[in-house]
Amino acid sequence: MLSLRLVRRFGTTPHIAAAAADVPSNDKVFSARNSGESNVMQKPIEIDEPALVKLKNERDPEKLFNLFKANAHNKVVVENRFAFEDTVSRLAGAGRFDYIENLLDHQKTLPQGRREGFIIRIIMLYGRAAMIKHAVDTFYDMHLYGCKRTVKSFNAALKVLTQSRDLEAIESFLRDMPFSFGIELDVFSINIVIKAFCEMGILDKAYLVMVEMERLGIRPDVITYTTLIAAFYKANQWEIANGLWNLMILKGCLPNVATFNVRIQFLVNNRRAWDANKLLALMRCSGICPDEITYNLVIKGFSSAGYLEMVMRVYNSFCHEGCKPNQKIYQTMIHYLCRAGKFDLAYTFCKDSMQKNWFVMRNRVSVEEAKVFLIALLEALQLRGQWPISVLSLVAEDDDRSVQVYKAVD
Repeated sequence: MLSLRLVRRFGTTPHIAAAAADVPSNDKVFSARNSGESNVMQKPIEIDEPALVKLKNERDPEKLFNLFKANAHNKVVVENRFAFEDTVSRLAGAGRFDYIENLLDHQKTLPQGRREGFIIRIIMLYGRAAMIKHAVDTFYDMHLYGCKRTVKSFNAALKVLTQSRDLEAIESFLRDMPFSFGIELDVFSINIVIKAFCEMGILDKAYLVMVEMERLGIRPDVITYTTLIAAFYKANQWEIANGLWNLMILKGCLPNVATFNVRIQFLVNNRRAWDANKLLALMRCSGICPDEITYNLVIKGFSSAGYLEMVMRVYNSFCHEGCKPNQKIYQTMIHYLCRAGKFDLAYTFCKDSMQKNWFVMRNRVSVEEAKVFLIALLEALQLRGQWPISVLSLVAEDDDRSVQVYKAVD
C-alpha cells in the first residue's frame, strides 16, 4: 500500500485533512471504472491567503483597517510586531488617525491588554503615528485594562512625550507621575529626558537633570555622559565637554567606543587630526576596539589635512587588524584621493568597492565634481583602453544621470 508522507505547512492543515477525506480510495476508483461510471475530475481546493500576506499587500486604507479589525483575535497577526507597525505607519501616512485610534483602543480591551509589554507596544505605536496625547492617556488608563504600571511603561510614555518638545509637559510628567503611581525612576528615564533636552538645545537643564537624579541615588551610566558630551561638543562648548569626560572617569564610569568616537569627531571637525590619532591609540591601550566609524573619522581627519601618507597608514592598520572596510570608508577614501589628484589609487578603490557591489560615488557627488573626477581619471587611464561609458558607472546610477555627466565631460 502506498504511504503518504506528512507535509507540514503553516495554515493549511485543515485543508489537507479535508482533501484527504474527499479523495476516493483505489478500490472505489477501480470498481467505478469497472461499472462504467464516468471519472469526473475534482475541483482544486482553494487555500485562503494568510492574513499577514493580505495585510502586507493591501493598499486601500479602509480595506486595510477592516482587514486588521477582522483579525483582532488572530494571534499570528496580533503578536506580530511588524504587522502592527506597518499597518499603523500606512494608516498614518494616509492621514487616517481615526482608524488608528479605533484599532489600538480595541486592542486594549482584549485579553492581551492585561500585559504591560503589549500596552507598551500600543504606547509606542501611538508615538509612531505622532498621536502623543493618546499615548499618554493609554499610560494613565492602564488600570482600566487590569494592567500594572512599572517604570517600563512609564519610560515608554515619557519617550513618546519627548517627541512633543513641550518642556513644561515633560517636566510635569517627570515630576508628578512617579509619585502618583508609585514608580521608581531608573537610569533609562534619565537618559530619555537628557537626550530630549539636548536635542531641544537646553543643555543646562540636561546637565541639571543628571545632577538631580544622581542626588536621588540614580547613578548616570556611559550613555548619559556620552549624550551630554556629544551635545556640548556640538554646541562648541568643548570646555564643558572635556570636564564631563574627566568627571565620568573620576566617577568610575569608563568610556566606550561611542564616547571615544564623539570626542574624535570633535577633534577632526576642528582639524586636529593628530590628536584624533592619539585618541585612537589610547583606545587600543585601554582595550577598547575601534570600529569602522572610528577609523573613518581619523581617515577623514588626515585626508582633509592633506596627510595622505597617514591616511594609507591608518587604512592599512585598519585592514591589518582583520577589519573589513565598509561603504562609508570607501566613500571617504575615494573622495579625498580624488581631491588630492591620486586618481590611479582612487580608481583602484573604486574597482574594489564595485566588486563588492558598492557604488560609493553614485549620486553622492554633483555633476561638476563628477566631471572633474572623470576628466582626470580618463586621462590617467587612457593607456589602459578603458571605454569612457563604463567608467560612468562609478558616479552615475541611472541612464539620465550618465548622459548628463557624459555630456559635461564631452
